[in-house]
Amino acid sequence: MKQFFLKLFTWWNGQTFGTQLWTARFGELVGRDSEGNCYYRTRGGRIDPALGFERRWVIYNGYTEATHIPPEWHGWIHHVVDVPPTKEDYQPREWQKPHVPNMTGTPAAYRPSGSTLASGRRPKATGDYQPWTPGQ
Repeated sequence: MKQFFLKLFTWWNGQTFGTQLWTARFGELVGRDSEGNCYYRTRGGRIDPALGFERRWVIYNGYTEATHIPPEWHGWIHHVVDVPPTKEDYQPREWQKPHVPNMTGTPAAYRPSGSTLASGRRPKATGDYQPWTPGQ
């Protein structure tokens, strides 16, 4: 019962019930990536009259986070390239780095040296800082 309500009301845990119905009725599986995400387009590659191009979407494996789309699929999902990586022999460029998840909002997030969250205490101000006092 819990899974039913999660699928009905939450979008961040994968696909919702509405997305599942839309995908079953109008979607065509194009491929899967190394992370387990599934990529779809409108059945037969039909052009959506409202958009002027085919719809493309991704069903994330697990938590919905846009940074989970690898570079080879990013170009296809954003209509930069027309051929999905499953239909061509995609080779990553030497300058492409492996995926690093977005750590914002987690304990592993980047904390600069002056942040109160980095060490728990803010370092003392140096001599080039003049504090503002009201009325002066």
